[in-house]
Amino acid sequence: MKNPYSVECPYFYGDYFRGKNVEECRLLKTSGERWTRDLCKTCPVPEISRANACVHMRLRGKVARPFSAAFMRRMQIYAYCDKVKKPVAEPRVGCGECHALPFKFEIKP
Repeated sequence: MKNPYSVECPYFYGDYFRGKNVEECRLLKTSGERWTRDLCKTCPVPEISRANACVHMRLRGKVARPFSAAFMRRMQIYAYCDKVKKPVAEPRVGCGECHALPFKFEIKP
């Protein structure tokens, strides 16, 4: 479903049927954090889901405040691979174990 900033997000849920206006981030709902619409503007989850569609990767979200801006709230994403049972350092790329990189081409003169 598209979030308030018109980006497709697998964790955003909006119910607008018959005048309802229910919106929530299901990634934050599982962790018990409070969600507001402005978090979707800088959230990296839609970009991660477009770049990596691994079924073994689990995302966990947390709301954090960067040191440079005391009043801004940002999404901080942690990724974990269920297949290899370890944290993923770069969620856009993946763990490197689930999906092998393509073989390397060699051109000999």
